[in-house]
Amino acid sequence: MKRMLLFLCVAGFMMPLMSQTVQPKISFDETTHNFGKFKEQDGKVTYQFEFVNTGGSDLIIQNVSASCGCTAPSWTREPIPPGAKGFVAATYDPAGRPGSFRKYVTVISNSNPGSVRLTIAGEVEPKPRTIEDDYRYAMG
Repeated sequence: MKRMLLFLCVAGFMMPLMSQTVQPKISFDETTHNFGKFKEQDGKVTYQFEFVNTGGSDLIIQNVSASCGCTAPSWTREPIPPGAKGFVAATYDPAGRPGSFRKYVTVISNSNPGSVRLTIAGEVEPKPRTIEDDYRYAMG
């Protein structure tokens, strides 16, 4: 009876520890990036957030979504084994969007925590106005 009780106590203590190490865990180097100032006419800017699977089983990114249509995400599509690296890239299109911005990319995976929010920010310097911008239609 004492052996059975000892076994149950040890098993009860070890089960939470084992479940923590078996589950995948996504660990980003950083979750925020500031592009600083850049010119609208220079076009799209991209930053690649890198992460490591610090858990004990394969990490699968199920979905990545951006907070608006001006930001396009891309990511590692195949399962990431324990100890391996992956990425989530965020591409911001500044066309017609001068001024400062702060956009979010949400990463949903099978890890703990299940979702992570990444942030990109910066300031877009407007392109110089031309005569065509002010007068779109020819008169006469």
